Formats: sequence, structure tokens, C-alpha cells
Amino acid sequence: MDTGMFKGCFVANVTPFRDGAVDFPALDELVDYIIDGGVGGIVPCGTTGESPALTQDEHNAIIAAVVKRARKRVPVVAGTGTNCTEKTLELSQAAARAGADGLMLVAPYYNRPNQRGLYEHFSFVAQAVPLPIMLYNIPGRTGVEISVETIARLHADHRNIVAVKHATGSVDGACELAAASDITILSGDDPLTLPLMSVGATGVVSVVANLLPREMSALTGAALKGDWESARAWHRKLYPVCRDLLKLDINPIPIKTALALRGMIAEEFRLPMCGMDAAKKDKLRSVINPFSSAAAAGRTA
Repeated sequence: MDTGMFKGCFVANVTPFRDGAVDFPALDELVDYIIDGGVGGIVPCGTTGESPALTQDEHNAIIAAVVKRARKRVPVVAGTGTNCTEKTLELSQAAARAGADGLMLVAPYYNRPNQRGLYEHFSFVAQAVPLPIMLYNIPGRTGVEISVETIARLHADHRNIVAVKHATGSVDGACELAAASDITILSGDDPLTLPLMSVGATGVVSVVANLLPREMSALTGAALKGDWESARAWHRKLYPVCRDLLKLDINPIPIKTALALRGMIAEEFRLPMCGMDAAKKDKLRSVINPFSSAAAAGRTA
């Protein structure tokens, strides 16, 4: 089991749609683009992939397609978490059969289990599917936070629960977790990548890297090497786009719009997600324009 693969820039990749269906040719091109950008791994079917709006067949097909296209060039960590333990197990088993290298399991959303329920949910899947597991702690989307104590206990009790995507927005929380456990921590918020890596995180699961894989990989690579001057320079350059791609509208609306503006995917969402208004799109265009030549170069490299 490769428990050390969770480092560098992982990409929470979008799900392209066209005419209401998954656009698999565009997905293949996007996988190639981000791998060519030097990323450390790909995470399909997370929040950024609009997983709650996918059918189970689509979910399984997307993961299988990403695994096939990646061709082991980078690890594929499949987002298989839901708010139903049995469905999470089914998706996780399907991902394992498809050849995924790991799983990302979000805290069950809406039903908001207590800490015992969270522990038992994740334990159930970890015992049944022996792939490396990254927990996904994002209380702003799920309504429930996996506590430091629960994360530490899960890591201690299950050898395949090895990492956590820390998307609580709290640097203090990451410090507390690092003091309580040696579980691997990755940032789940692009703007906080450098601050979290400065206190021990090993990388990021990035939204922005769908568009700028080389740049986000450069930031995480510099930090992993201890080249903090370069890492800070990349942080300063990337911070405005990191901020606005997550703040202008609900993720993944801004990143999918940005990719569409670059001609990489259709500007299509699945309800209840919908397009940006004109004023927000104009702001988004101004934020990504300084990176347009880099993105174009990456697509033709």
C-alpha cells in the first residue's frame, strides 16, 4: 500500500458536461492537460466534480475513465464519499475494481452524524476496501466537522486511513491535528496552501490546478523542497486567482466557467448548479487573463 503518495498538488477535477451528458472526450483532454502540468495526482468525483448530481453509473464511469486515461502516470484518488454508508461502500468497491489508487471520503452531509457515527461510517468502509483513504473534512459544505480526536482515532485504528483533506478554513485546526496525529494533511483550500504547508501539510487538493496545474505544482514543489522564498513568490502571484475562483460563486461554477473561457470544456452545469451572471464573469475574466498565455502554452505543449 502506497501511503506516501499524498504529497504535492492533487487536482480536484471538474466533470465536463455537454448536452446534459458527461463529456468524456473533454474529460480525457483535461486529464492529459493536468498531468502534463506536473501534478501529483487526480481526484475525480469530489465536490468540484459535482458528485451529488451524478448518477451512480456516471460516477463509476467517470472514475473508470480517469483511471484509464491516467495510465498510472499519477495516482487517481476517487471521490466516493456520500451521506449513505452503503452507497459509499458500493462506490468505493467500484473504484477499487476500476483500478483507483486511493479513495477520498467526505463527511456525510445533511444528516450530520455525531462523532461516533462519523467514526463508524469511515471505519466500515476502511475495513471493507483496503485502499489508502483520504478523509475530506469540509464542514462548510457538509454541516458537520470531523473532530481532531476522531481523525486521530481513525488514523490510529486503520492503517489505510492515511490522509485528510483539510478544508475547514482553519490554520489553527491544522496545527491542532498535526499535534495530535501523524496523519498526512493536505490543504483543501487553494488560498491557504502555503500557510498550511508552512505548518506541516504536504500539499493541496486544488481546484485552481484544473486551469493552472504547472503554477500550483510549482508552489507545492517549492514548499516541499523548503524553498520558502519561491513558494511565497508563487503564493503572491496565485493568491488573487485562488481567492476569486472560490469566492466569486459557489465551487465549481467559477472554475468551470474559467475552463470554458479557455475553450477547454463547455460552459455547462448540472442543476442545481447554474452559470455565473455577466458581472461576475467579467471579474473572473480579468482575474484569469494574466494566466491566459500560460494556460494556452500548457494545452499545446
